[in-house]
Amino acid sequence: MPRAIWSGALAFGLVNVPVKLHTAVQQKELRFHMLHAKDGARIRMKRFCSAEDREVPYEEIVKGFEISRDRYVTVTPEELEAFDPKATRTVEIRDFVELSEIDPIYYERTYYLVPEKSAAKAYRLLVDAMRESGKVAIATFVLRTRESLCCVRPIEGGLALSTMNRADEVVPLSSLDAPEAAKPSERELRMARQLVDSLTAPFEPERYPDVHRERVQELVARKAEGEAIEAPAPEEAPAKVVSLADALSASLAAARGRGEGAAGGPARGERRHPARAAAHTARKPRRKGRA
Repeated sequence: MPRAIWSGALAFGLVNVPVKLHTAVQQKELRFHMLHAKDGARIRMKRFCSAEDREVPYEEIVKGFEISRDRYVTVTPEELEAFDPKATRTVEIRDFVELSEIDPIYYERTYYLVPEKSAAKAYRLLVDAMRESGKVAIATFVLRTRESLCCVRPIEGGLALSTMNRADEVVPLSSLDAPEAAKPSERELRMARQLVDSLTAPFEPERYPDVHRERVQELVARKAEGEAIEAPAPEEAPAKVVSLADALSASLAAARGRGEGAAGGPARGERRHPARAAAHTARKPRRKGRA
């Protein structure tokens, strides 16, 4: 089993459940190093003083908070440590709430809470109680030197802990200069609902692979074997939508045609693409010529 990144206890009233925190998500983002094009050597970053134009050793570097342009307040490690939250090694449940009350915008990273063998019964009790009540827990705990707000919820036969953004970290939509739109017509709204219904399916995450990452990995593997690669021609930009109603109508026609034509149904990962393409390329219908 992967090594735990944190261990402590989940506090549920007067009950403490010893648990360990494990990463639930492994990001697979491709990372590239910067190299010198001439000889392929790694590029190294150095710390330079902008005033003296010289490299500065690490022991001469301090932290500074910018209070205005080019004005900083320096803070020492000792001053910061005085305000570090006390590492209590406890996930302290504060409240139980409805999961539907939490907008996904608040979620940050997700982990698994795994109980110690001696605490399996108490852990199962909490999982069952939360599942039957339909509630999730809002809690706080200290991870490294930061007190994190989190949501603890049942998942399969265990508990997941998702760190959360604070209320003042979420940018309200009302603060953006979003343009006002005219109310859609009943016909447009009806076709939009029909399009939503035609594209509705159970959520199967395996149907949505990271195609870009797979293609880049294939490119790297082929180049590593010495194969010469020609850059593909750029894709043509989608035609401009002339009419929203025409785009909706074309999308519905594509969705209906797909449903009627394939006896076995759409292949995985292909469900949304034809209608999406039709929505981008729809134009006003041409007049039919005489037969």
